[in-house]
Amino acid sequence: MSGLLLSVPLAPLPGLEPVMAPDTRIVILCSYPGKDAFEKNEYYPGFQNEFWELMSAVLGHSLTDKSYEKRLQVLLSHGIGLWDVISACQSRGSLKTVLRETRPEQLAYLKEKWPLLGKICFNGQPSGEYAPLFEEAGFTTLVLPSSSFVYSKQSFETKLAQWLHILLVPDAV
Repeated sequence: MSGLLLSVPLAPLPGLEPVMAPDTRIVILCSYPGKDAFEKNEYYPGFQNEFWELMSAVLGHSLTDKSYEKRLQVLLSHGIGLWDVISACQSRGSLKTVLRETRPEQLAYLKEKWPLLGKICFNGQPSGEYAPLFEEAGFTTLVLPSSSFVYSKQSFETKLAQWLHILLVPDAV
């Protein structure tokens, strides 16, 4: 009987909705939201993630003392959006299984919906694995060290030195 239960596929869990505006020029892609992100329906809500501290330093604008909505407004005002590179996966608890549906098949959609989008930044190596697909589609890419302490033991200063390259915007695509 347990063999039957294991053979039943799990329903795919959808990722978070994109945070983008018509004038978005840069998007930061993470791989897939964690449990906290799902529960709060927010990108990077965890205390072990330095994303908002890094973006505060990159933009020269304190974000950590603002509400989530205000944080997003500041990012969007700088032409920066957020999205997950993996659109859905199957999961048991906190472990993500092998089956993933990726967003790279939607590259034409990205170009059509956000024509000013020219740069794709990947928050960490798991999402960075998709950089070649975006490069082939004509985007400039930047793979960053993960903002998560769990996945990157680099110091904040070391991460920031690379994260500052987010704002180096390529010429219009």
